[in-house]
Amino acid sequence: MSAHCMLTGTQPGFGNRISHSHRRTSRRFDPNIQSKRYWLPSEGRYVRLRLGAKGIKTVDTIGIEAAVARIRARGVRV
Repeated sequence: MSAHCMLTGTQPGFGNRISHSHRRTSRRFDPNIQSKRYWLPSEGRYVRLRLGAKGIKTVDTIGIEAAVARIRARGVRV
């Protein structure tokens, strides 16, 4: 699975590690992706979402129904 949030679309960022001698090597900043299960009352089933920490807070704010609607609007299958 790729490290991206289903709701916010957050993806890894890229940069450089800089050593003590100031040599630069490539590195990757991964988002804090968590797998979370939510009850979806309209469909009478659980859905498993891969969300970043900000995505989990967004679901808490707007509710699971609106969050799933946003995810489906982005074209992601839930």
